[in-house]
Amino acid sequence: MTQNPDRDDIDPEDGRPESATQRADRNWNEILQELRVTQTGTQLISGFLLAIAFQARFGTLDGFQVGFYLVLVVFAAGSTALGLAPVALHRQLFRHHEKAQSVAIANRLLKINLALVALLTSGVVFFVFDVTLGPTAAIVAGAGILLVLALLLLVFPAAVLSRLRRRAD
Repeated sequence: MTQNPDRDDIDPEDGRPESATQRADRNWNEILQELRVTQTGTQLISGFLLAIAFQARFGTLDGFQVGFYLVLVVFAAGSTALGLAPVALHRQLFRHHEKAQSVAIANRLLKINLALVALLTSGVVFFVFDVTLGPTAAIVAGAGILLVLALLLLVFPAAVLSRLRRRAD
């Protein structure tokens, strides 16, 4: 029986029998799927934000609300840029045998993007509540959503990972 010279046998992290190249390809595809999810959400929020500026009521916003709105637009643009950066990186490194490096960098960019999308989402909730119900409701709603997002994006995955590690021991 001949062995594949590119095979690293069993991945120590997840036990899959795949080569380093196969693992990098799989990880890259998983990152792309995750980027598609975040990009869709960011596009929806961006469209919502862009439409606001062209509404008649926009002129009635106070200085804080306009400033906060512009911060949200910058967050949306930043999130879009972070979502596109791994694709641009891949294009530059394509056929240079640097897929593992692309995966590592894209992983970091995606984590930053998730944090920015969480801030953007809670900021949009804050903004909508501020415009419709006032600052007190905005603080409660915005902080509440930020807490929920922190629990879902940070605490929950860490708890699952901790539980899996305890089970493996």
